[in-house]
Amino acid sequence: MELLKRLMKFIMISFIFIISSLALSVKMSEAYPIYAQQAYTNPRAANGRIACANCHLAEKPVQIESPKAILPNKVFEAAVKIPYAKDAKQVLSNGQLSGLNVGAVVILPEGFKLAPKNLISKEIQEKSKGVYISPYSSTQDNILVVGPIAGDKNQEIIFPILSPDPATNKKINFLKYPIYVGANRGRGQIYPTGEKSNNNIVTSSSEGQIAEIKTLEKGETSITIIGSTGTEIKQTIPKGLSLVVSQKDTIKLDQPLTKDPNVGGFGQTDVEIVLQDPSRVIGFIIFAFSVLFTQIFFVIKKKQFEKVQAAELKF
Repeated sequence: MELLKRLMKFIMISFIFIISSLALSVKMSEAYPIYAQQAYTNPRAANGRIACANCHLAEKPVQIESPKAILPNKVFEAAVKIPYAKDAKQVLSNGQLSGLNVGAVVILPEGFKLAPKNLISKEIQEKSKGVYISPYSSTQDNILVVGPIAGDKNQEIIFPILSPDPATNKKINFLKYPIYVGANRGRGQIYPTGEKSNNNIVTSSSEGQIAEIKTLEKGETSITIIGSTGTEIKQTIPKGLSLVVSQKDTIKLDQPLTKDPNVGGFGQTDVEIVLQDPSRVIGFIIFAFSVLFTQIFFVIKKKQFEKVQAAELKF
């Protein structure tokens, strides 16, 4: 009977451990696109700022490469580049170090959308293999989001895009259109609730002298500060952050106590693309050839005229 009780206890503890691990895993996998999709109908504000910048405060570069012009109803690729040092490590919510994840949002002109799989060439399929791209919402298929995905293998993300056809969509015209892109790497500094994440510098909550620095059971660090009035103030530093102060140091209010753990950030840019009318292209080709043939004709006639003049001078 005692053995059975111990066995049941072991099973219950194992079950709780597994559930806790799964919950932690889910929490750690929560990422930027879903936050924006839940909070913003349109990720790009009227001032041009993309929603991701509200949580990812550090500014980092991002690039997008796409054709300058495209014909109607054609599939083309837009390559979003998210550069960062591959050996960079970020602090997770549990204080452990990990590689960076990346994510991106591409805001296309109305009518442009993610290309269907049956229209995507094998070359583009190979480039975008393992990357799941989805529309921002059911009503906005011209806004595409991706992430979080492992950054070490996806510093360049290929978006296969289908251009619209004005012949079937009367709202579309043959014009120049902007494409906006935002991309981030690593965790943000602020949660959607407005709370700070542990991916921030910790500053002192009081001035005074550091009397004690103690490591707690969960890996956190407790700092005891003695204020100018003799008041004892305790401040807890999250696990995984590196201190820049030592015991007996005299500190000021809001003085940094840790190094900046953030190695990521967000960037946004834009590019223009022309939806080209095929008849204009054909017209330009005809015009160019007509000019070329005219020039050739003039050169030939000039040579003939020069020969005639040379013959008349001999007589």
